[in-house]
Amino acid sequence: MAKFNEFRYELLPQPAYSLDLVPCDYFLFPNLKKWFEGKRFTTREQLIAETEAYFEGLDKSYYSDGLKKLENHWSKC
Repeated sequence: MAKFNEFRYELLPQPAYSLDLVPCDYFLFPNLKKWFEGKRFTTREQLIAETEAYFEGLDKSYYSDGLKKLENHWSKC
């Protein structure tokens, strides 16, 4: 939510669920899955720290570009 507020994006209602158009999967999770490949965590805290490091390491344009692309996918619904 902090990133949405930082970029001053208006939150739109999520369209009906569609297996072909799952909004967050388009730009947030594919690379996150690769980031975790082969890593193992012994505590929940390690997992949280690694996840936060991943998102903090992304450039601001990653979020804004991804959100702009969602508009295209959202309109298909």
